[in-house]
Amino acid sequence: MANRRDIENARKNRLEIVKAGLSRRELFKMGLLTSAGYLIPKNGLSAWAFSGSCSPGQCQLGCSPPIAPFLDPLYVPPILPARPLTDPGFTHHPRRCPNNAINPANGHPFEGRGQFNGKLIKGADCFQFFDRFPPQHFFIERLRANPNFRITSDTSIPDQTIWGFNLGGNDSAMFPGPTIVTHYQQPILIRRFNELPHQAQNGGFGVPEVSSHLHNFHSGPESDGGPCRYFFRGQYYDYYHTMHQAGFDSDHQPNGDINESASTLWYHDHRVDHTAENAYKGLAGFYLIFNQFDTGDEGTGFHLPSFPDFDVPLLLSDWLIDPSTGLVCFDTFGLDGLVGDVQLVNGKVQPFLDVNARRYRFRVLGGPPSRFYELFLTDPDNLGQVIPFWVIANDGNLLPKPVRVTSFRMGPGERYDIIIDFKQIARQFGPTLHLENRLLQTNGRAPTNTILPAGQGTTCVQFRIGAAVPDGSVDPATGPRFYQLPSIDVPPRVTRTFEFVRQNGEWKINGKVANCTTPETAIRFTCQINTSERWVIRNSSHGWQHPIHVHLEEFRILTRNGVAPTGVEHSRKDVCRLQFGETVELFSRFRDMRGDWPMHCHNTVHEDHAMMLLWGVQDVGDTNPKP
Repeated sequence: MANRRDIENARKNRLEIVKAGLSRRELFKMGLLTSAGYLIPKNGLSAWAFSGSCSPGQCQLGCSPPIAPFLDPLYVPPILPARPLTDPGFTHHPRRCPNNAINPANGHPFEGRGQFNGKLIKGADCFQFFDRFPPQHFFIERLRANPNFRITSDTSIPDQTIWGFNLGGNDSAMFPGPTIVTHYQQPILIRRFNELPHQAQNGGFGVPEVSSHLHNFHSGPESDGGPCRYFFRGQYYDYYHTMHQAGFDSDHQPNGDINESASTLWYHDHRVDHTAENAYKGLAGFYLIFNQFDTGDEGTGFHLPSFPDFDVPLLLSDWLIDPSTGLVCFDTFGLDGLVGDVQLVNGKVQPFLDVNARRYRFRVLGGPPSRFYELFLTDPDNLGQVIPFWVIANDGNLLPKPVRVTSFRMGPGERYDIIIDFKQIARQFGPTLHLENRLLQTNGRAPTNTILPAGQGTTCVQFRIGAAVPDGSVDPATGPRFYQLPSIDVPPRVTRTFEFVRQNGEWKINGKVANCTTPETAIRFTCQINTSERWVIRNSSHGWQHPIHVHLEEFRILTRNGVAPTGVEHSRKDVCRLQFGETVELFSRFRDMRGDWPMHCHNTVHEDHAMMLLWGVQDVGDTNPKP
């Protein structure tokens, strides 16, 4: 085992590299990592990592200081306000094509749109359908550092530095970012200013070039926030969204297919090579969409619990804390993935929520880099009780009808909307209820598939049930019907196969890693617009699991290991958990938008290293069966 001086020197060297913002692929080129993905012992960097103890600066599972749970109420992010075009933030008026005039203050174009991998491409990234659906509502967010962020009122834990989004004015950044509330058929534009600190002031990890991805909206690549379209400090970037359901330009339905409506989306940083650390640092928030059926008012439409009083977003994340400083840490050298031992919900350590005895809708998001969850309701005073509840949406898409469950599994990037009837629970169980993760996971590779006994998992939120109040929401036990699933009885134009593997210390798809050189060289295959395809995805990396996310279009799971899905997977999805040795068949259609988008593992450490590819949609596609 290394001596104390070697350990300390290794720690300092590693922190300097992390501070410099080097990507894992850059570390390979510099000879600091082996082909198997491990630190090379002779370079003096690995002594600290393998010291076998929770030494100062150690950033690993089991080393975080203990933090008492249930000290703080659940933080619910505020709603991002709309702003008039007279706001000073819109001095440069929004336009269809990017504002690529050079800002003399920094030498970059004023707007980051039109850049690919940091290089300006003239004439690129004009908004699609901007004239047909001009924006009706305008928003501003500023990406900033907040050095005074509190994750707990436990005074033994100091203020944290997070990077986050603010409300658009001179206010502080927050985590999660403000909730963006939108409505279908009301197009919007969001201007984001990159006001993050210089790389040397990153507080130990994170890079200040960013790309804000709207996860699971039907957006053109110019507004999708893909990994190659990042923008720099001192620039702004306009994101435009048509707010029309998929199919509006393809299926002879001017507003799109109502059955393709999404409800619970989220936005997060997606900067190539650094998605995991930037999102982990706080660059994430909720994005909700309502329409004439999912209205946000339980007196109308589908009669789901009213927003925001009884409709609450829950962003689950887990952190590692440096035992010597009490500060959040991120080990750039952890190539398998990162799982933390401090459970946060909406940026607070294991908070409590006072609820009334009635039905609530919770929008549960798996926001960590690598952790999977199996969530149960637990009565801490009677651990033998099995408490049912209802899943109404998978990946933000309402199911055809509610599904009664006693737990559900969720991987990174997935969302599940659930209904909990606290009035019914209060009649049968105690006044306190825990949303508990019982899935054992000891590293970033994958969960173990071991379900822990009740009370031995990790409580995410404690619910404290109070008085009964009027409830006008629908009882899911009555079997209400929501949207129909779009048909899969459309012959696929082509079948493509994708092997997700680990080779030579890198995460690959079909033996290749992602690149962001130019749009032409980065795109691996092209789908033909107004056609469908069948994708076969396989997990060929033994010992790991991969939550696979596809941008632009949702998919339906046809089979998982040859068996058609039932229950909560009988749905539209944008993330598919690819578990040990599995083969899953997906069905997708490609409509409306043209351009390029990624498919990647949403274990964002795997994505950064570089289990991702870019694919395109154009008028003419190819038929490459294994891109």
